[in-house]
Amino acid sequence: MEKPLRLALVGMSGAGKTFWTRKLAAYGCPAASCDDRIEERLRPRLAAGGHAGINGVAAWMGWPDNPTYGDREAQYLSEEIHVLDEVLTGLERDRHCSLVLDTTGSVIYTGNNLLYRMRKQMTVVYLAASQAEQQLLIDRYLNDPKPVLWRGAFVAKPNEASRDTVARCYPALIAARRQSYQALAHATLQVSDLRDPAMDAAGFLAKVRESV
Repeated sequence: MEKPLRLALVGMSGAGKTFWTRKLAAYGCPAASCDDRIEERLRPRLAAGGHAGINGVAAWMGWPDNPTYGDREAQYLSEEIHVLDEVLTGLERDRHCSLVLDTTGSVIYTGNNLLYRMRKQMTVVYLAASQAEQQLLIDRYLNDPKPVLWRGAFVAKPNEASRDTVARCYPALIAARRQSYQALAHATLQVSDLRDPAMDAAGFLAKVRESV
């Protein structure tokens, strides 16, 4: 946690990675969003379908039972791998560069080599939602969809609506990812502990230091 300050925030969509990255950026920490960079690389493909922004990426990918989802999931992951490699290469070249990285929920699928490099270059902080907060993550995804790589966890029943399948299968996706996030992280912060309205960027950094 000494300078340069290098944090990679990991966790499920809706856990607060982007919120805290922006808070730390306002506090003066250089910051980058993997989602923003992926969306930029996908922009020509999004524009062809009339989509834009990170929600446009989710719309472009579609629900997991869409016939084009598998191919677009693979395209998204390919761009995510490129973006993460680009960020880490920059950090490896400039040892004095500070950065707070807002990763995607699917960062754990980018491969062991990239994850090893990220763990070597940065302090990885897992924002962990409790079982009680699981429904909140599901509701956030349904009401404000972000790109999600399901990796086979979406298994529809006959005549089941896509939203109902998401609500039923999302807890299994969370459970499958939890162990990977925990293994990757140097520090784990509970989302519930970060909800105090008085919690600011300095308080967040103090919690990271306590947890490392």
